[in-house]
Amino acid sequence: MVQYSHMNTPLRPQAAKIAQDLEKKMVFLTGPRQVGKTTLAQSLKSQWSCIDYLNYDSDNDRSLIVKQQWDRKADLIILDEIHKMKKWKSGLKGIYDTEGVRPRILVTGSARMDVYRRGGDSLAGRYFLHHLLPFSVRELRGHASPKKIFEDLMTFGGFPEPFFLQSEEAAQRWRKTHLERIVREDVQDLEPVKDIRTLLLLVDMLRERVGSTISFGSLANDLHVSYHTVKRWVQILENMYVLFVVPPYHRNLARAILKEPKIYFYDTGAVRNGKAARLENTVALCLKKDLLYREDTQGLETQLHYVRDKEKREVDFLTLVEGKMELLVEVKLAETDLSRSLAYYHRRLKPIESLQIVHETTRRKTVEGISVLPAAEWLDTLAL
Repeated sequence: MVQYSHMNTPLRPQAAKIAQDLEKKMVFLTGPRQVGKTTLAQSLKSQWSCIDYLNYDSDNDRSLIVKQQWDRKADLIILDEIHKMKKWKSGLKGIYDTEGVRPRILVTGSARMDVYRRGGDSLAGRYFLHHLLPFSVRELRGHASPKKIFEDLMTFGGFPEPFFLQSEEAAQRWRKTHLERIVREDVQDLEPVKDIRTLLLLVDMLRERVGSTISFGSLANDLHVSYHTVKRWVQILENMYVLFVVPPYHRNLARAILKEPKIYFYDTGAVRNGKAARLENTVALCLKKDLLYREDTQGLETQLHYVRDKEKREVDFLTLVEGKMELLVEVKLAETDLSRSLAYYHRRLKPIESLQIVHETTRRKTVEGISVLPAAEWLDTLAL
């Protein structure tokens, strides 16, 4: 059994770019609760020795944040969970506009700041946005073989604590507490939900449906709530980094919005409907992480979709960069025969590349111009 160690974990790849960006503007670092944002932020001590960390959830720190009394002589100020404060955007805007980029300001939070930055005073042009997501195969390179890392990500998920514990029982206990804290604390702070029990039931139902199309109407009937309530709850869970939505691709965006999406979890270990679903979820998360990294560091506009037509020909993932189709990916547990749907869309859509990645294989082959190759081996080639 491979023993992973917190001490041997390489510095998150975003750290160097964040340090560079902090010289020019504020930086917002967003991602799920307990994914390692504070650890990454404090690792910047290798760049600057005088770092002041303030957490809005701390009574003492909250007072300093509200009064804007942090140490102006510090090299870096880390403001954690400040998005829970009313008018936080206008407060930061005032500081930036009057004091500039010194001291450097790093804002971290467990809610999507690309959502909560909207409205009121605009912060446009005053910050860089970075996303920190659970570990990927590429990020853990060198700790074990890509295949072993991939298996462990499917089993334990990519959040640091359960991944390093390497215990399914410990991971399950962590997972229960993690979700309840998000729903009972973070959600209630930002978008209060009265019926917490039913919201948690929705999460359980979605865990059983990873990889399948989701009908909000059907979920609403099962939960005895309205269609709009389910849609709002899914949006809240997405904003809190519990899950992410992958819509179908259609050249007509309005039509795509009406089609049923698929839902995946940031915690791949939370998926309950079999190994094939965990496999697909892990690939979805690695793709999403890679696309967001390219957005954050290169300024590219990216999208992740699945493809399906009226004849039910379906391919698991289609990536778009700057509005152009880049990659089709079909995910298989063991089947190495080429997917007919993938071959059809490869001919019709003609993206730059089409791949069928297979978990339980060690062989590569090319069929009809499409590469069929080991999943872990390919994921290890992504930028992040």
